[in-house]
Amino acid sequence: MSRKESELDPNHAQHPSDPDCETCEHDHEHTPVRLKQTLVGLIFIVNAWVVQWFLDKGTNAESMVANFSAMIGAIILGYPIVWTALKDVRRGILSINELVGIAVLAAFASGQYEIAGIVAFFMLMGEIIESRTAAGARASIESLIKLTPTKARRINSNGDEDEVAAKDLSVGDVIRVRPGDNVAADGEIVNGQGSFNQANITGESLPVDKKPGDEVFAGTQNLTGVLEIRVSRAGQDTTLGRVRGLILAAEKTKLPIMRIVDQYMGYYTPFVLVIGALVWAFSQNLNNVIAVLIVACPCAFILATPTAMVAALSAAARLGILIKNVGDIEAASRINAFVFDKTGTLTTGKLSVSRLNPIGDVKPAELLRIAATAERYSNHPTAKALAILAEEAGVPMGNPEDFTETAGRGIKARVDDAQVVIGRAQWLRDNGVTGDFEQTVDLNETEGFSLVFAARDGICVGWIGLRDETRAEARESLAALFEVGVRRVAMVSGDRQPVAARVALEIGCEEVVAECLPQNKVEFVRQIKKRGYRVAVVGDGVNDAPALAAGDIGIAMGAAGSEVAIHSATIALMNNDLRRLPFLMRLSKSTRSVINQNFMVGVIFIIGGLIAAAFGYVHPILAAVLHNVGSLIVVFNSARLVRYGEELEPFESSETPEPASSPRLEPKIA
Repeated sequence: MSRKESELDPNHAQHPSDPDCETCEHDHEHTPVRLKQTLVGLIFIVNAWVVQWFLDKGTNAESMVANFSAMIGAIILGYPIVWTALKDVRRGILSINELVGIAVLAAFASGQYEIAGIVAFFMLMGEIIESRTAAGARASIESLIKLTPTKARRINSNGDEDEVAAKDLSVGDVIRVRPGDNVAADGEIVNGQGSFNQANITGESLPVDKKPGDEVFAGTQNLTGVLEIRVSRAGQDTTLGRVRGLILAAEKTKLPIMRIVDQYMGYYTPFVLVIGALVWAFSQNLNNVIAVLIVACPCAFILATPTAMVAALSAAARLGILIKNVGDIEAASRINAFVFDKTGTLTTGKLSVSRLNPIGDVKPAELLRIAATAERYSNHPTAKALAILAEEAGVPMGNPEDFTETAGRGIKARVDDAQVVIGRAQWLRDNGVTGDFEQTVDLNETEGFSLVFAARDGICVGWIGLRDETRAEARESLAALFEVGVRRVAMVSGDRQPVAARVALEIGCEEVVAECLPQNKVEFVRQIKKRGYRVAVVGDGVNDAPALAAGDIGIAMGAAGSEVAIHSATIALMNNDLRRLPFLMRLSKSTRSVINQNFMVGVIFIIGGLIAAAFGYVHPILAAVLHNVGSLIVVFNSARLVRYGEELEPFESSETPEPASSPRLEPKIA
């Protein structure tokens, strides 16, 4: 492994800074120390030139001073390079470190101290710039995974606060989080309300309001309010802990081309040494040999893939896309078919009110107030949908009296001293409501609509239509997939055909397969793959695990807080924004393009440099400059990916009204 590679290895930071460490192949010297050492060595080299150019009067004393200063500078600058090469040889490893080390030693042994020092200087400066630039890409990842505080305020049995280490928190503990604090563990709010910045988990930059009963994640920041949170997951078991582990694991994985480079790198150094011997045999010019050894260092070639992958992982993590294996980035660029689950993926998976239809003189707002108040104490999805709409519309809800609920049928309660019954049509008839109120319904329940009727004092006052809404960005996202080269998009669902057809029409999906069991979904994916497509399967990760595994890549939606979702797919979207999918495709294609560009730069600099150096057109100092120019081009080219996707606008919520292009059934509140 090269010294530059070690800067990119996530294991590098895990070892103690021990120069004699035998357990790894990494260079343990730190950049700040090398920078000071490099500058001191450069001062001695510059001093030698100053003595030669301005003070040399032809005397031996000045020449000795210049040579001694240059020799000291060469030793200071060359020591880190030669020492690293010797450590590699002692471990039985032949790497590119030996090429640079031999070049520096050869110049030093021939008395060309200035050349030895300047070559070492350029090599060290190139490495410092490269490592700091590459570290910038990793820093953006580390900023996402080092947000969990080390301390937490745990509430004891007396109601007082005890400051404890976050690692000592246990499931069931209650912690207090003040404004500006980062949450120390995953949990559920038991008291208080607040607004949370959870961009590091979901990639959504807009704050999210939370109330009692809502889940919060470790590492997210509480912006407002004092909250008490009951811990549900702590330490490495938190969502952020699992994300951190998977991101670091992804950095350790390699593409096939990277494994090929590693496999043959052991043969590369002997091959270059043979070339150097041949150049010496034909030219008898040591400077030509030194130049060959320097330009042959394939740092640009080695850095081509890892720098691009780290930058791509950083860009993806910033937007809440968790990629477990860097190979999936390359695989995504070849995807040409997407298979979507419906419920919870293309739809929100939650009921929302789509129609309020009052009967008689009742106004829509009055119908909503009666229904929402009567359902207030129910946990049924219908009750939650009514409460949300009432809150959004500013309709006040009272407290029902004599509330009773019959599971699967409906509720009864007293609202404003009137007896209110809400439920299916048969439930109203069973409670003495008469009339042809069903004749006013103009919705087709077979298309996925759920109807509830409301009666007051034995008279039906209206009905409410609810349905599972499509995600607001679904149509836009599917259209964007076709724009980036996807040729086939299908939706598979276990729901009824009319329901699936309605959703497909609203989002612009032409291929629909309904009433599918999990095994049918898997078979559908396999059939598409047999036709030559490379398939990405997108689901919620809970009941779609077999289908996710059947695709070339599996993408789990809304994986934040869901262990099943994180582990059932190769790629996990921490939020429910479908626009992340076309972004992932564009990022994948750009990453692949950057890697190809990097390899081309590496090949051109190595082959061109070898030919020029062998024929004496490149001086050793110029060879060191060209070597670093090639490496820096690769690093800076890869760094472009770090900021990729910043133009993607923050998406406030996927659970908003459906797109304007689909038929509207929006309730009108008077």
